[in-house]
Amino acid sequence: MVVNKCLAITTTRAISISTTSTTSPLLLISSSLSTPNLPLSLSRPNPTTLSLNPSLRPISLYRPPMNILNKLGFGFKPSPDPSSMENSSIAQGPDDDVPAPGQQFAQFGAGCFWGVELAFQRVPGVTRTEVGYTQGFMHNPTYEDVCTGTTKHNEVVRVQYDPKECSFESLLDAFWARHDPTTLNRQGNDVGTQYRSGIYFYTPEQEKAAKESLEQQQKLLNRQIVTEILPAKKFYRAEEYHQQYLAKGGRFGFKQSTDKGCNDPIRCYG
Repeated sequence: MVVNKCLAITTTRAISISTTSTTSPLLLISSSLSTPNLPLSLSRPNPTTLSLNPSLRPISLYRPPMNILNKLGFGFKPSPDPSSMENSSIAQGPDDDVPAPGQQFAQFGAGCFWGVELAFQRVPGVTRTEVGYTQGFMHNPTYEDVCTGTTKHNEVVRVQYDPKECSFESLLDAFWARHDPTTLNRQGNDVGTQYRSGIYFYTPEQEKAAKESLEQQQKLLNRQIVTEILPAKKFYRAEEYHQQYLAKGGRFGFKQSTDKGCNDPIRCYG
């Protein structure tokens, strides 16, 4: 089952059924079954107004990748494009991008990549962040492809950092602090394999540090950590509107600080 973050919060709509003499009780029906996904930049309008005049619904540039039945595990899930299947070896190959001189890469998956990216943007010594998709078998996946749950990609942040100013251990501290590593394929209301906890290493030193850090974290928790620690694979940069999403204002236009060391609460959806 995959529940997209854009559909994590649903509203209900009251429909009054009238007769000539009496009015039946209101029937509450989930609007997620019939109301299109609302734009990221707009607050959700009054559902009663929408039920009375459907033409008032705002037009969203974003189209949900699946209908709600597919998201709940029913109905048909489209198969990956055959050409993408043929190039699965590329998707499963190592990340061959090169960081800036003197810099290193690291990849982390910890739920919705919007909030995770902002957390890493604030870490001193981090010089660049990008959100994207990795660890799947489809070549060049789109956000809609990933949301089907069939490509096995994870939403990740690729962090570029200066090892002279930021240790890999500092990045691990930010990673553990940002999410719950004991929930399998889930962070809060975001459910699906794309929200799994993962550390994807580029060097043997990163692998060693990640495994030692996991052991230390496990001693602090009373539930089993399900974080996967795997070699970094091909990184596919997400669509531009996902990049630095919260720093640019998120869905409500309120920019969140990227200042190094900032401790302001992160509003995951803006």
